[in-house]
Amino acid sequence: MPKITFMGAGSTVFARNVLGDCMCTPVLRDSEIALYDIDPKRLSESEIILGAINKNVNENRAKIKTFLGEQNRRDALRDADFVVNAIQVGGYDPCTVIDFEIPKKYGLRQTIGDTLGIGGIMRALRTIPVLQDFAEDMEAVCPNAWFLNYTNPMAMLTGYLQRYSHVKTVGLCHSVQVCSEWLLQSLGMEDCLEGRRETIAGINHMAWLLEIRDRDGNDLYPEIKKRAARKNAEEKHSDMVRYEYIRRLGYYCTESSEHNAEYNPWFIKSSRPELIEKYNIPLDEYPRRCIRQIEEWESEKNRILNDGNVSHERSREYASHIMESIVTGVPYKIGGNVKNDGLISNLPADACVEVPCLIDNMGVHPCRIGRLPVQLAALNMTNINAQLMTIEAAVTRKKDAVYQAAFLEPHTAAELTMDEIVAMCDEMIAAHGDYMKDYR
Repeated sequence: MPKITFMGAGSTVFARNVLGDCMCTPVLRDSEIALYDIDPKRLSESEIILGAINKNVNENRAKIKTFLGEQNRRDALRDADFVVNAIQVGGYDPCTVIDFEIPKKYGLRQTIGDTLGIGGIMRALRTIPVLQDFAEDMEAVCPNAWFLNYTNPMAMLTGYLQRYSHVKTVGLCHSVQVCSEWLLQSLGMEDCLEGRRETIAGINHMAWLLEIRDRDGNDLYPEIKKRAARKNAEEKHSDMVRYEYIRRLGYYCTESSEHNAEYNPWFIKSSRPELIEKYNIPLDEYPRRCIRQIEEWESEKNRILNDGNVSHERSREYASHIMESIVTGVPYKIGGNVKNDGLISNLPADACVEVPCLIDNMGVHPCRIGRLPVQLAALNMTNINAQLMTIEAAVTRKKDAVYQAAFLEPHTAAELTMDEIVAMCDEMIAAHGDYMKDYR
């Protein structure tokens, strides 16, 4: 009977999806499930909702226990086979608000701020110390467990654990599963979905659809390029940045245009506000989502808690499929975030890359890709530089390293001087208070 520990179980919607998937999976139905969080209210809500799913779809076969606070963390992790991570250190208020509002004072605007940008850097710096504590606990009480990380910034957090801990770690993201499906549907090429063949590799949120063919082996990129160029020229839509990637770089990438608009120096410029309109870029999108999700969750929570009528069907999230494959030995393919070590030969060995991985009862086996097209590796490198420097800052707790990470971040560097970046970082570190008190 596997034991599954969910870190950040107060992320109720996500916990419901991942653990609901497990309850819909025959070999995982009888699992012991440990829910861990530091928020008693959200933890209690998750326990009630997951209990309802366990009753309604799983005949109460899973054994669900809750663990509140750092003093109970090792008990939550003890003897776990799988640890799912979905924490958000500092939450929306105050930390996300700080990550967006202080940069605005310096003329630096963001869309999402959870993966790169100054927001992504700060999020990593306050999260990595918590992951260090998780890793020490896991090495002590569940050294053979797999750590399935869903928390952003994916490449920085997963990359830290893969370089500086002994925990078996793979980073998981939703964007690989839906990349080509979304592209083909949005271009009216739905008839090419069934039986398609594809290769995706790069870094998280900027992995590249390197090849896509129909069931008969025909290259779909020529038609994709024609339709994408026509759509960008003729209409406003939500994916204009990635379609511009296709036109200028030759390839589509995995994560949305609102994300990729802030991973480079080209689309968000305080001196060129017309670009925001031209490429339909939703500035401050993540704070709006947070506010909306908080409001929607209160309504959904009340409905669920009042009638208990909650069910679940297994999703395409990777977590339950990985667990099932490791338990049964039946192979399963994912797009996983792993330490490079030569998998992509023209990216650094220390980088965390997103590549096809085969899962079986021996764990996660990444596939070697070889060289990326030069322009794609070069754009990935602009992000990797900031990622590796942020990890260095988190390990050393040096403010100079924080500044250097921000100097190397493409969007930040395109907008601000070095003096402005230092002043902004100092103000953000101070505003984050105890979350970043150790940075000197």
